Amino acid sequence: MKIIGLCRNYPGNFTPHSHPVFFMKPDTTIILNNKPFFLPHFSTQMNFEVELVYKICRVGKNISEKFAYRYFDEIGLGIDFTEFAILKECQKNGQPWEAAKTFDGSSPISKLIPKDQFKNIKSINFSLLQNGNLVQSGNSSEMIFPIEKIISYVSQFFTLKMGDLIFTGTPTGSGPVQINDRLQAFLEDEIMLDFYVK
Repeated sequence: MKIIGLCRNYPGNFTPHSHPVFFMKPDTTIILNNKPFFLPHFSTQMNFEVELVYKICRVGKNISEKFAYRYFDEIGLGIDFTEFAILKECQKNGQPWEAAKTFDGSSPISKLIPKDQFKNIKSINFSLLQNGNLVQSGNSSEMIFPIEKIISYVSQFFTLKMGDLIFTGTPTGSGPVQINDRLQAFLEDEIMLDFYVK
């Protein structure tokens, strides 16, 4: 399986791209079952980014946007941890982002919920608490590129397979974490992630 991450997919202080911009993460980034996130030794500014995560349920290539809804069946939450100091250096020098985004353990993921359990799949609320304080909140309707557009676009370049995960970008409010921080992520009113930074 592979992980596809979206960049700048919620409104912010930037000019939106004309198409989805994405990067890839290996499966070694995944943390499950609310296990702690351990700050890597090279980190000087680790930022949280809470995101909706969609799971691909069938094989597809060059998927039409109007049929893309058939290609995902479950939705959850993930944290796309980003080493911000390294990211700024990569951006400054025009380098790839892998060192800032794809290190081991950088993708805690919640359980996944069947999409038919959502009242309105076009309008899903999610949020993140840091030590009990609300730091991020968003709704799927705010995405610049909705999941159908993302699936259609990325499938032009490579085949999507069952079990692939798509991180769909983060709303404003991303910020740094410290050792012993507690992060709690909610999908609607249900707590999906609850873990500590170590």
